[in-house]
Amino acid sequence: MTDPVMQPLPAMTEIGTSVPPQILLGNHLKALKLPTFAREYEKVAMEAAGSRTDYPGYLLRLCELERIDRERRMVERRIRLARFPHTKSFDTFDFAAQPSLNKPLVVELARCEWITTRSNIIALGPSGTGKTHVALALGLAACQKGHSVAFVTAAALVHELMEARDERRLRQLQKHLASVKLLILDELGYVPFTAVGSELLFEVLSQRYERGSTLITSNLPFDEWTSVFGSERLTGALLDRLTHHVHILEMNGDSYRLASSRKRQKHGHHPAQQEEVSPP
Repeated sequence: MTDPVMQPLPAMTEIGTSVPPQILLGNHLKALKLPTFAREYEKVAMEAAGSRTDYPGYLLRLCELERIDRERRMVERRIRLARFPHTKSFDTFDFAAQPSLNKPLVVELARCEWITTRSNIIALGPSGTGKTHVALALGLAACQKGHSVAFVTAAALVHELMEARDERRLRQLQKHLASVKLLILDELGYVPFTAVGSELLFEVLSQRYERGSTLITSNLPFDEWTSVFGSERLTGALLDRLTHHVHILEMNGDSYRLASSRKRQKHGHHPAQQEEVSPP
């Protein structure tokens, strides 16, 4: 007696002769979450027939297209979740305008191995020297390398933490901030924090110590961070954690934005007539 489990399954045309194979195939590929297969299989089949590609080669090409498209969608999702104010890369960064910046180090950091080792980056320099541009470009590189990223200004994060505390969802927010592989904290130093705000931010950064990477941009040198946090003890403890495994990027050149504005004026261009893309 033949084992019914070993009997061949009836063909789809036998199960539902009224349904075209293309419709059935489309439904199966949708259920299997293979949208690129569904979109490209006919085109790739024609190309395979023209080049006399065998069946494994045909399937290999479809798998390659599916993986490429899936990775693209995942990168786009990570970029969207990071909440970058702008998407910037190093392709548009003028290293020549900031000779104090260690370009070889920045190029090395763009490989994102520092995130794997849970190291930190602190970018220091006056306003307009490109700190935010560098932070955004490193954040974009992290998304492309498969790391989760969260971007926020220091003032906005402290405000969000205090709001979450008042609404009794602080633990949930802290859990999210602790889970991302890279937290980018921009513009630390522009706005001083209250004692409560400083303690909340300290707790977030402490929870990330040796568990995730943090990138901070600041217009203040380390010895002036006390003016932001209001406590020498807390500032010292925070710097001790942040600088344990850290790369320092010094950007002490002239303001890129100011130089660009002067250049436009020198050549008789009104700011409204020409939009200049410059590092924040």
